[in-house]
Amino acid sequence: MEMIVHLHPEIFDIVKDGVKDVEVRLNDEKRKQLKVGDTLVFLKRPDEKEMVSAIVKNLVYFSNFLEVTDFYDMKRIYLEGTTQEDYLSLMGKFYSDEEVSKDGVVAIEFELCK
Repeated sequence: MEMIVHLHPEIFDIVKDGVKDVEVRLNDEKRKQLKVGDTLVFLKRPDEKEMVSAIVKNLVYFSNFLEVTDFYDMKRIYLEGTTQEDYLSLMGKFYSDEEVSKDGVVAIEFELCK
């Protein structure tokens, strides 16, 4: 399976540079289909002309985003120097508490394709 992942420029750049190696998303129906060995295609917003590909190495499941921030160093999941509070606030803009309670969260560990 191949999954397209749309990223803001600053996040795309740290993925491309190999700093960020975990993509965290709501474990919705789309992500529940993802398996180790699948391909992620990261597209840089807004024009989505720049891309990098990666292979899913591991899938780690959590009840919420707070558990994710307790498990991973911030630079692996988002911009280094971002506080836990800022990250949780940002995720709250993307996903409602109801969605997180229903589906949980998946941390997609990946390795860039050579």
